Amino acid sequence: MKNYVRWGVLSTAQIAQDELLPAYMKAMNAEVTAIASSNIKVKEIASKFRIPKIYDSYDKLLEDPDIDAVYIPLPNALHSHWVKKTAKKGKHVLCEKPAALTFNETEEMIEVCKENGVIFMEAFMYQFHPQHQRVREIMDSGEIGELKIMKASLSSYLENQDGNIRMNGELGGGSLYDMGCYCTHSIQTLLSSNPKKVFASMQKDHDGQVDISVTGLMELDNGMTAIFDAAMDRTQIDYYEIIGTKGSIQVPRSFAPQLFNGEALILIHTQNGEYREEKVFGDQYKLQVEYFSRCILEGKISSCFAENTTHNMKVIDACFKSVEKGVSINVSSQDLKVSN
Repeated sequence: MKNYVRWGVLSTAQIAQDELLPAYMKAMNAEVTAIASSNIKVKEIASKFRIPKIYDSYDKLLEDPDIDAVYIPLPNALHSHWVKKTAKKGKHVLCEKPAALTFNETEEMIEVCKENGVIFMEAFMYQFHPQHQRVREIMDSGEIGELKIMKASLSSYLENQDGNIRMNGELGGGSLYDMGCYCTHSIQTLLSSNPKKVFASMQKDHDGQVDISVTGLMELDNGMTAIFDAAMDRTQIDYYEIIGTKGSIQVPRSFAPQLFNGEALILIHTQNGEYREEKVFGDQYKLQVEYFSRCILEGKISSCFAENTTHNMKVIDACFKSVEKGVSINVSSQDLKVSN
């Protein structure tokens, strides 16, 4: 039995070049054996990351019997199609976030993966950084008292917007899909609770094609409130805060600690004026690759990942519906209904 997973990568997307391909090179139980792209730079990229096989089409890569799993960093609107094609070829799937464009599309993808006996995971890499486990430990200790509210913000200033896929509505662009999904996902996973009601507002870009920023308010099943905002027209913010009856936890490098060589900060404030700072280190992309590869080698993955993916897509659906209707939306497992 081999002790590593042979990966294929669909496309030379920038996220693959900047983060995932370096992570595969560092991972102990994974290696990229093939890449598929029509990009003229694919040979240069394959050489840089020591990838032995190059295919000029995604379908050819999926036919390779020596590939166990596929990483999909394609534009959001293409995720569903290629996840299902990959699953039907019997290959496990790591797909960039958001998994798809709607809850129904996501459920269908996951079902196709189950039917074909392959493991699927959405690539929310942030959750593998150990800082979040430390945050959970602090919350569970009771140090900040009863939890009341969580706030999450993620933004960056997108220059050279012309031609950028994030500005293309047909490809699933926009701030909610690109950045807001991190906020909504982290709120649900850290608080172990799903929103029952969502209200959202958006600002469109000058062409009105995609949302350039989004703000949301959520009422959670556990009685807590959560607020989030995401944008592609603001300075870089990468942050969440959890506030309780006796103190607060601030996490100013929530989703991109790799910009600080993996160093995360946790700031703890208590009502008696005490303050401390904790540093937590981790390579979240490498940890994600190693975790998912280990799941493939062991033939199982926690059901929480698929559940978190589908719950998060429900919330994203509700946000779009709220903007459309101008009211709060009840989030249910069956459909999205306008609140009275």
